[in-house]
Amino acid sequence: MTHASPSPDDGALLSLDAVRERPAPVAAKPAKGVPEPAAALPIARVAVDTPLPHLDRPFDYVVPAPMDADAVPGCRVRVRFAGKLVDGFLLERSDASEHEGKLARLEKVVSPEPVLSPEIALLARAVADRYAGTLADVLRLAVPPRHARVEAEVVPSPSPSPEWDAEGHHPGPWADYPDGEAFLAALTDGRSPRAVWTALPGTEDGPQWARAVAVAVRETLRSGRGALVVLPDGKDVALADAALSAVLGSGTHVALTADLGPAERYRRWLRVSRGQTRAVVGTRGAAFAPVRDLGLAVIWDDGDDLHAERLAPYPHAREILALRAHQGRAGLLIGGYARTAEATRLVFTGWAGAISATRETVRTRAPKVRPAGEDSELARDEAARAARLPSLAWRTLRAGLVSGPVLVQVPRRGYLPALACQSCRAQARCGHCSGPLALRGGHAAPYCRWCGRIAGRWRCSACGGVRVRAQVIGARRTAEELGRAFPSVRVKTSGKDGVLATVGAARALVVATPGAEPVAEGGYAAAVLLDGWAMLGRPDLRVAEETLRRWMNAAALLRPQAELVVLADSSVPAVQALLRWDPITHAERELADRTELGFPPAVRMATLTGSPAAVREMLGEVVLPDGAQVLGPVPIDSPKGDQVRERAMVRVPSGTGSALAAALKGAVGVRSARKAPEVVRVCIDPLDVI
Repeated sequence: MTHASPSPDDGALLSLDAVRERPAPVAAKPAKGVPEPAAALPIARVAVDTPLPHLDRPFDYVVPAPMDADAVPGCRVRVRFAGKLVDGFLLERSDASEHEGKLARLEKVVSPEPVLSPEIALLARAVADRYAGTLADVLRLAVPPRHARVEAEVVPSPSPSPEWDAEGHHPGPWADYPDGEAFLAALTDGRSPRAVWTALPGTEDGPQWARAVAVAVRETLRSGRGALVVLPDGKDVALADAALSAVLGSGTHVALTADLGPAERYRRWLRVSRGQTRAVVGTRGAAFAPVRDLGLAVIWDDGDDLHAERLAPYPHAREILALRAHQGRAGLLIGGYARTAEATRLVFTGWAGAISATRETVRTRAPKVRPAGEDSELARDEAARAARLPSLAWRTLRAGLVSGPVLVQVPRRGYLPALACQSCRAQARCGHCSGPLALRGGHAAPYCRWCGRIAGRWRCSACGGVRVRAQVIGARRTAEELGRAFPSVRVKTSGKDGVLATVGAARALVVATPGAEPVAEGGYAAAVLLDGWAMLGRPDLRVAEETLRRWMNAAALLRPQAELVVLADSSVPAVQALLRWDPITHAERELADRTELGFPPAVRMATLTGSPAAVREMLGEVVLPDGAQVLGPVPIDSPKGDQVRERAMVRVPSGTGSALAAALKGAVGVRSARKAPEVVRVCIDPLDVI
């Protein structure tokens, strides 16, 4: 177990010393006509909400005496900036200013509620610098919009600290890991362990990972500190929420998700900000939750792309929590059934320890995995042929249905998400925008997935054919076929159109897309992972890691020693790792291969995306650090094919990652200052490296 110690290298985190030393350009004397300033600390340093990168710095304003009591650090204010009234956050009060110019005054204190704590402000600055973004963009992610009615509600008294009896010290699922109890003891003693946890499969009495996380949170609260748990989606939040309620009791934590609605989410967020609750569970936005005296941050399944923010500056929840743990000297737990190369690198560098079970324990808990290649002989039964099932998969599902529900994982949602010409097999595309054609149902006409037009009179541009065939089978079509193959069994689907959190113990066929697999009461009796070639054939740097992660997440829902069939070539390393239930060795080999080839996380990488002229112009202006290598630019596909875009990649050694971010941020600021007409999208350490 590794405890709080020196910060990791630049490839993993950004040093915070430079953040604390950043000078803030300010001004000094009040302008003419400004009301009398406050008697004490009359200068307010404000983070102005402006999208302009070259103005990414705090500005000083005079605090009028009437606003003295309300203008507290962390509150929302309005100021005049570039002739307009804009919003901002008051970062701190000062008694002097270094700028010699005249200062404007605060126009208004929107609310005296201190919604931006010094810890979160420092974290937001560090995240912005690491991802070459602006503080304003990060604060939009960190602090939810204000609801005046919610702020005015009567503030309830803080919940008393729960007291657990001697049985409350039981390690629960952590007893299955040789280092598990030592990890809990460190949390109880007020220390800050950092660990990468490879969880055991199993859903007895609910997901074991959720109960293990709840026990870790309990021990952190026992030490008098707060805890924060970040999960990929609402389904996982619901499971963890139930486990926390069972272990901690009611009223000791809050769940923060987007589907709560703005008012309720802000109400719960205020409970955390005011110190009424010390434990939080939520999706990626909860990484900035203002938990006081944070003792432990947890992220589950860090390889899930839902942890990557879609808005600028595109931070990843794992890196946010790692920065936060380093900044506040808190513990960090990165957990999952599989393991990412990024987490493996933290173990390799010694910044975090590893928690995993013995091979004997793994063998007793893992399912029995059997590969079945796509060319396997189909069952002789007509129903099996209709459902596209090799004989091994057919027998596995039929045997599993005798004792409970079975799971079928399908990599694509929809009915027929991709069509091709029946004659020449060329992909069927829209005659208007060249988008891919698809089918919504068995009696529907082909439609374009880009523009939505119906292609009732489609004709192949290559051979002139007018008939189409399925290129990929979606989850709904698979469910329809399985319903015909097993006419007496109820078929349930879980995917984008509707995600099931749980299913009962009764016999049923559950068809789900990756990540939407519901938890079965008592575990699934069997499972089949369809179309492995579709997952392994994607042109992506992380394809093997991502495929193994999705397979293991589904396989972990089975009963111990239950049958699992994967339709993929058994010689593929990801399939071999699943057969042995050995994600650690697979991740270590992935990291070694990427280090040899110069891919993340062994190096730091940034992408520049925009029009060809804008990308080339920015590459000509930016002063890159020593050792930087520029790859491209190369053309990329536009989402709707209506404009030409290019992307360039810049990679540097991991130790110069902060220098790369600073250089790119400076170049973006220069373009902003001269009002360049075209924006270049900068993304640090993107997930979609191909």
